[in-house]
Amino acid sequence: MSAFRGGRLDQGELVALRQAGLPPAGRRRDRTALRSTLVALLSTVVFFGVVGWIVVHAPGWPAVQRSFLNGTVWAQSAPDIVPAFSVNVELFCIAEVFILVLALILAVLRSLPGPVLFPLRLLATIYADFFRAVPGVLIIYLLGFGIPGLQINGVPNSPFFYAVVSLTLVYSAYVSEVYRAGIQSVHPSQDAAARSLGLTQFQALRYVVLPQAVRRVIPPLLNDFIGLQKDTVLVSYIGVVEIFRQSQIDEAATFNFTPYIVTALVFLVITVPLARFVDVLIARDRRRFLAGAR
Repeated sequence: MSAFRGGRLDQGELVALRQAGLPPAGRRRDRTALRSTLVALLSTVVFFGVVGWIVVHAPGWPAVQRSFLNGTVWAQSAPDIVPAFSVNVELFCIAEVFILVLALILAVLRSLPGPVLFPLRLLATIYADFFRAVPGVLIIYLLGFGIPGLQINGVPNSPFFYAVVSLTLVYSAYVSEVYRAGIQSVHPSQDAAARSLGLTQFQALRYVVLPQAVRRVIPPLLNDFIGLQKDTVLVSYIGVVEIFRQSQIDEAATFNFTPYIVTALVFLVITVPLARFVDVLIARDRRRFLAGAR
């Protein structure tokens, strides 16, 4: 059979395929894709149907349903829980701005060359190692209860303030490593070319290396910020009334765990689309990389 012409079969090839009882290649691919989609859909329905049947026929299902899926408690708690999520969003937005700036500074400090700047690299390394090693909830406890306990004049006592500070300190350590990976992924020839054009070390870093590095690490940065959005619930331990703390209040008032399911559903609605968006960005970057490698 002759080769494709401009991506299409000529008339003679179409006639030959019809005589042989075979559809064109594009139609065969469409049928294969449709068949695969139907099989995947059917297997998914069967799997979750079996799991659902096992759960609802378990001996303890009525008690679990009353404790976790109580419609009355759901209707009573949702109007309190959903608006409380605005506090989590506020925490996330404020902390994210500081994290992006502080993490970039740390990554740049760790990337500075030369023995003279070793103390700065050492301090940035100690910072990243410390805040990545200590659990975030401990940092929140230490700052949220320790500093106000000193009773220093002029020092804020607001739990919200220390919630922002704690999240910023912890996540800056993680995000700085993402930035640093992006900086190291830029080939040294880029810096050498910039220096050969007369740019200083700082100018080459600012105008050549950092723009490429930041563009490359956008997907992993978004992954870290998805984690940050979820970890905003940790600040409930120092008294910030956000969505998780509100669900605890409602649970204590009703002696029912349904408010936690409402909270989980809110995070699912927000987080899952963000995760899929990150997947789209990663796939696009992979296609761009493969296209450039050809």
